[in-house]
Amino acid sequence: MGEPAIYISTTDVALNDAPIPKDWIVSGEPRARMAELSRSRDGAAVSVVWDCTAGEFDWRFGVDEWVHILEGAVEVRDEQGQWSELAPGSVALFRAGVVSRWRVRTYVRKLAICRVAMPVPMGFALRAFVKLRGMLTGGSHNAASAA
Repeated sequence: MGEPAIYISTTDVALNDAPIPKDWIVSGEPRARMAELSRSRDGAAVSVVWDCTAGEFDWRFGVDEWVHILEGAVEVRDEQGQWSELAPGSVALFRAGVVSRWRVRTYVRKLAICRVAMPVPMGFALRAFVKLRGMLTGGSHNAASAA
């Protein structure tokens, strides 16, 4: 039968050490940990819980990453040098290729959805395929068909 089509989890999971590369750290001794919650069938998307103690570092995003802050807070700097605080309930998107300075004053815990960014033409083709499939099968109510 394979893997389930619906996967339900919690963010209250045991986390494993996930060290921040030393050359990314600007100050402090931040300790990061994470645990994978789920992965898409094609392997292009994954959900993780991640936390980190106090410190400042540059984070290099290799994939598109949506974050939802669960506990604590972090200040993040964007490409224009503007700082924003992300606190519980905050949601942010960091696109693949961006480098963002993160300043954790005490602690932060987040849920992250990470997705390998596909080239724009592939994304257009995928959206067209999903729309066509929906038209042929009587419609579908999901985020991909709305795009």
